[in-house]
Amino acid sequence: MSAVQTYRYLGSSALSGDGLALQTSGGPAPNPRFFDGFLTTPHAAAVGLLAVAEVARIRYHRPVSPASLDPVVTGSRDRLRFESFSGCCGVYARMDALPEGLDGDVVEHGTTNVDVNNPLREALARVGGLDPLHLSVGPDDLTMSTLDGPVVEKKVPLPVRWLRGFAEVQVLAARFEPRAEIPATEAAAFLRRLPSGNDRAMLWVVPAGRSLRLTSRPVPGAVCLAGASRLVALRPMLRFAKILRVYGPTVAPGSAPVPSTWELDTDALRLSLTLSPEPYRGFSGEGAALTALAGDDVVDDADLISALLSWDPTVDVDHLAGQAGLDPTRVRGALAQLGTAGRVGYDVAEAAYFHRVMPYDAGRAERDNPRLVGARALLEAGAVTLDDDAAGSAAALAAATVRSGEHVYRVRHLPDGSLTCTCPWWAKHRGQRGPCRHALATRMLLTNGPAADRADHEQAETELMGERA
Repeated sequence: MSAVQTYRYLGSSALSGDGLALQTSGGPAPNPRFFDGFLTTPHAAAVGLLAVAEVARIRYHRPVSPASLDPVVTGSRDRLRFESFSGCCGVYARMDALPEGLDGDVVEHGTTNVDVNNPLREALARVGGLDPLHLSVGPDDLTMSTLDGPVVEKKVPLPVRWLRGFAEVQVLAARFEPRAEIPATEAAAFLRRLPSGNDRAMLWVVPAGRSLRLTSRPVPGAVCLAGASRLVALRPMLRFAKILRVYGPTVAPGSAPVPSTWELDTDALRLSLTLSPEPYRGFSGEGAALTALAGDDVVDDADLISALLSWDPTVDVDHLAGQAGLDPTRVRGALAQLGTAGRVGYDVAEAAYFHRVMPYDAGRAERDNPRLVGARALLEAGAVTLDDDAAGSAAALAAATVRSGEHVYRVRHLPDGSLTCTCPWWAKHRGQRGPCRHALATRMLLTNGPAADRADHEQAETELMGERA
């Protein structure tokens, strides 16, 4: 299934004597120029673009015929970002062309799918040495013709899995911290030592002086490396890089597999791969955004935050909270809601969110998350009953009973604040792929209150506003 968005292209992307012309669409005007100038490290930029495009063509889990998906490009003030997901949605790739990597003007902002076709791949592969690479993103003459013909209106299907992947990755990555930083020479040696042909092995990585060491068990400070062969896309970029940085969430002995980010930095460019917790798991099904999407005010908050988003290279949550008059937790929930439409990403190097231009559909969160729909249905049916000692506060929650059809489940509150459930979903995933619908409904009831109470509260607010008027 895909979410069809319509883009207007002036023709196919191409590399000619005048430079690299990436045909785009989107932004504040038809076919705007996001950028017009040179890439200061053309060979490295060509290799990075090929890496992002290649990830989009690969299915790491159960490989079949190559996918045919176009990376997404975003222009934002002083940089360009190129993003893609693998065909299995288990690897998220991004190349950032930083201010040091651009010699020109980012004259507009916008987001689009980039048409990286086979001839362009072949042309990029031939860039080398000191060959100049001029990048023109989005010619603005709608009447222009190309050698292949006149203006072409082209529909590009953006897979729903990609939108869901964008939503999940930004929530997951916001929990990451820098875990290791090693010189590129050591990174090359480490990547050569990785086992090949056995992606079933669950590996962990810990810093060891100027290098990294593999271990079979999680320890404090370790980074999960599931499916080591998925890092292969980094190898061509190693010759240009200065540093490899590794990011991941906090783990402890006995931790389950978690995602991680591996980033090569050339000073002018950053190429990163974010790996899902296990090779067979795509980011689109992780469920990390569900809790943030469960609030009653999240849609209204998202509308407000959307209006306040600027085109700064990074998004400051605390600044947004001050502008919107919301606490940072609600701002993050709003960003998660916007993330369901791909409007928001997260940059681990900057430890900050960034903004994409994509149509925002408030109903997408419901359509793309069956567990969220199921949780709301349980609440509307009055299927969740809190124990007496839980009815007053979420902090006091001991347990709740959830009736789903002929089945009755028990939801319990753990000391760390998470919820467990007796349903088959929780028994299978143990909370590693987000909450089940029963736990999510319980959380929503505790946070938002019963539907009847919310309706009474809204009516009272309305009447009060009328009296003041």
